[in-house]
Amino acid sequence: MFNRNRGLRRVVAIVSMSSLATGCGILSPDDPKDEGPIVVGTTSAPSTLDPAASWDGSWELFRNIYQTLLSYPSGATAPQPDAAEKCAFTDSTNRVYRCELREGLTFSNGDRLDARAVKYSIDRIKDINVNGGPAGLLGSLERVQAPSGREVVFHLNKPDATFPFVLATPAMSIVDPDDYPADALREDAGVVGSGPYTLQSYKDGERAELVRNDRYEGFAERHNKAVTVRYFKDSAGMVKALRDGAIQVTYRGLAADDVIDLQGKSGKDEHLQLVEGSGTEISYLVFNPEDPWAGRKAVRQAVAQVIDRAAIAHEVYQDTVDPLYSMVPAGLTGHTTGFFDDYGDPSVPKARELLEDAGITEPVPLTLWYTSDRYGSETAEEFKEIKRQLDASGLFEVTLESRPWKTYVAGYQKGEYPVFGRGWSPDFPDAENFIAPFVGEQNALGTPYVAPEITGELLPRSRRESDRANVERQFERAQQIMVDDARLLPLWQGKQYVAVSTEISGAEQALDPSTIMMMWQFRRKTSW
Repeated sequence: MFNRNRGLRRVVAIVSMSSLATGCGILSPDDPKDEGPIVVGTTSAPSTLDPAASWDGSWELFRNIYQTLLSYPSGATAPQPDAAEKCAFTDSTNRVYRCELREGLTFSNGDRLDARAVKYSIDRIKDINVNGGPAGLLGSLERVQAPSGREVVFHLNKPDATFPFVLATPAMSIVDPDDYPADALREDAGVVGSGPYTLQSYKDGERAELVRNDRYEGFAERHNKAVTVRYFKDSAGMVKALRDGAIQVTYRGLAADDVIDLQGKSGKDEHLQLVEGSGTEISYLVFNPEDPWAGRKAVRQAVAQVIDRAAIAHEVYQDTVDPLYSMVPAGLTGHTTGFFDDYGDPSVPKARELLEDAGITEPVPLTLWYTSDRYGSETAEEFKEIKRQLDASGLFEVTLESRPWKTYVAGYQKGEYPVFGRGWSPDFPDAENFIAPFVGEQNALGTPYVAPEITGELLPRSRRESDRANVERQFERAQQIMVDDARLLPLWQGKQYVAVSTEISGAEQALDPSTIMMMWQFRRKTSW
């Protein structure tokens, strides 16, 4: 197993003194009474219910309704068996990986979950091959075998010590072969999985109602009978619902103003607490190489030279995020500050020189796209600040455009946007996962990024090494290549905030190492 102590999130509960004085204990006993579902709010709605289509925040829901061979029990720093009873590489070169399933597994509808279903689920991802979808995670997979009812064997085309982490991502959720077509996505709102919960009902963009799956066999110890996830358009509506008691937990999408307000613990919020931790979520810009302006390196480098990340972090996010100068965030082995090292502080004269050396003497027209309903209420303000900075330089003429997430994704996968914003939460807590998903002909952005030294030399070399502390040099080199290309421009690194009613405990244990919410950790308290 990997040494994953680096990069784990340190989660610290922030509880007001008034709450402590009244005896509000975070670890109070469970409430034996059935008081209905615990309601969780988020601004991150799924883009799909089919695991074969998703390499995005849909994984939050998947983790709770589907099952994977490996996953992360509370406190784990590396994947542990879930649907599997045991898994391991069976050779010395990290090219053959074998899993043995738990005995007697079934899907929520009673159908048998066996090795055939696992093979079917993984093969289906590769066969459907959705643009920007999870097939990009399976680049090292050559074939899957199911030699017996409980045995699954993965043959890799090259050594890949990170493969267990890939299997632990919700993208590798196991689906029922009788309910999911082999060559097409399932389009309806139904789900057949084997996870801790079943999806009782779903209304796109509004809510998902989860109830305990009585057929579940895995590591999750469920502390509640049901969870309802409500999807909000913005932080203001979500926090109002929390204060009104309509929801008990919020996650993803808390605006900086609301975080600051909740940290202040005004009298109206004494029934709430804020759980805060370091995180590895990042925000970045993507430049389309096919665009006549964004495709020119000098233009990209000039943008990198003008952007003031510290101003974005302070003015827009009120220091609830940190400026980021490489695609690999701080806290992970291999993190660098390459963009600061090469560009230094923002400088209009240096940017002008870069453009003039490339023969560009007129203001560059650029259209920047962002999603209107995905990454939180500040996204629009962040892009207004970026536009202000670029326009003020006199070197650019920026137009802003936005779309809701579903149509936004379709647009960038078709190459419609010259420059667009994306956020990224890791598939697994390793520097590899902030480089590999964005490079190569097939990647999470749907925009090819040919980088032969990274894909052909550096990543394959790093994947031979199980001790990730020994791959720092490869990741530093890969990041320098990305700095030189300036195809991706990191902006900030986020922190994790979970706002929760004081009647609910378990928030401190609810995030796995990829900061995906494990809904089964929430419980109601009985003593105050």
